[in-house]
Amino acid sequence: MTTAKHVRVRFAPSPTGHLHIGGARTALFNYLFARNEGGSFILRIEDTDRERNTVEAVHHIIDGMKWLGMDWDEGPEVGGDHGPYTQLERLDIYHQYAQTLLDKGSAYYCYCTPEELDEKRKLAMKRHLPPKYDRRCRSLSDGECKTFEGEGKRKVIRFATPDRGETSFTDLIKGRVGFKNGLLDDFVIMKSDGIPTYNFAAVVDDHLMNITHVIRGDDHISNTPRQILMFKALGLDDIPEFAHLPMILGSDGSRLSKRHGATSVIEYKSLGYLPEALDNYLALLGWAPGTEREIFSLEELVKEFSLGRVGSSAAIFNPEKLEWMNGEYIRATDLDVLTKEILDVDSGEAPFIKTAEFEYLKSVVALEQERLKTLTEFPEMTKFFFEEDVEYDQAAWDKIMTQEHVPGLLNGLKDKLGKLTALKAEDVEKMMRDLAAEMGIKTSLVFHPLRVAVSGRMVGPSLFHMVEVLGKDRVLKRITDTLQLF
Repeated sequence: MTTAKHVRVRFAPSPTGHLHIGGARTALFNYLFARNEGGSFILRIEDTDRERNTVEAVHHIIDGMKWLGMDWDEGPEVGGDHGPYTQLERLDIYHQYAQTLLDKGSAYYCYCTPEELDEKRKLAMKRHLPPKYDRRCRSLSDGECKTFEGEGKRKVIRFATPDRGETSFTDLIKGRVGFKNGLLDDFVIMKSDGIPTYNFAAVVDDHLMNITHVIRGDDHISNTPRQILMFKALGLDDIPEFAHLPMILGSDGSRLSKRHGATSVIEYKSLGYLPEALDNYLALLGWAPGTEREIFSLEELVKEFSLGRVGSSAAIFNPEKLEWMNGEYIRATDLDVLTKEILDVDSGEAPFIKTAEFEYLKSVVALEQERLKTLTEFPEMTKFFFEEDVEYDQAAWDKIMTQEHVPGLLNGLKDKLGKLTALKAEDVEKMMRDLAAEMGIKTSLVFHPLRVAVSGRMVGPSLFHMVEVLGKDRVLKRITDTLQLF
């Protein structure tokens, strides 16, 4: 009887910038798979690109994952038994494994200069051949190596890729995938400055961290045969299973980029999206639930997720669908929680939201909750609730307030509203309908002028509840101010 292995997956970003949509989707699928299987989710920082990686980017990635609600079992800020979890802190480990490959004849020193390599590439392309390394240094004698060393030539370590046979694997999403070894080059595993390259460091780390499944974007699929060959060359029998996620494309069918809209997770936060909505939407980019439902909490996604339902075709990122889903989440959010979320969004040119009394702010949020698609829409939609003077929309004024009956109507409304003890929505509605009947006009000819007078707009939340929230003093003052414009 065999015992099922404990699932261990990793999200291993390179900290060259913010956590983007593609990386966030990869992290989420790893997280969902680990949690569904009762396994471990590891965060590993692959920071060997010293020219592009920054400490700030590490913080951006961690902040983005925390905002999306993904916690990790091992990694930065958490620790674990398989650390360090930052590659630049593991250089001695990589050097040991590189030496193992050298000792076994599975790797060799290469002394070719960048200029020589560039010339070889140009020559190969001129001859319509693959621009790969010609393995010139693969057969160097010890004496030749010593000569180059004496000349002070810088060296890298290359992997001695088998030139025959095929390396194949069964991808958990794409099925069987095979690569002819002869088409692969002798790639560099250790640069001249002693820093490992991505493929080599990933193999060493996946082995030492007991990674059982590598779930990543399908742009990495060509790296997989190289990594499998290194596992075998090191004599390791714990090659993980691989699952390559479909690419995310923009609506025009090209690879997702900034021209398709925001691509940074934190940018979506600043644009007023809820993390639950983004999690939900990202999960549907390539994964199909076994139901027609589209709205899932993170906990429900964990329960439902399986790699068997991840498709192999590219996923299309649809900003309108994400916005719709965000609106669904806004409507389902507890009012107190939603009000705090709105306060947390940078209001930019709307400081009145930050200074508003919480209960009043909450009453305004309640009026607009059904109409909001993003949190950042709130200031513009509601500023008339907070500012002293009304800013009239010119189109609304021209269409509504230029009608002959409006001045008299507003005077009548002012008198009747003034006699009410408090402006309760149901009382205001009854009074206005009665007034329309008395005047023998449509209710819209009563409702619209009051809306423009107190809000400056033709559209908005329920007029009667809006009047109730604004309060008697503010409503009467705004009617008075409006009458002065006639």
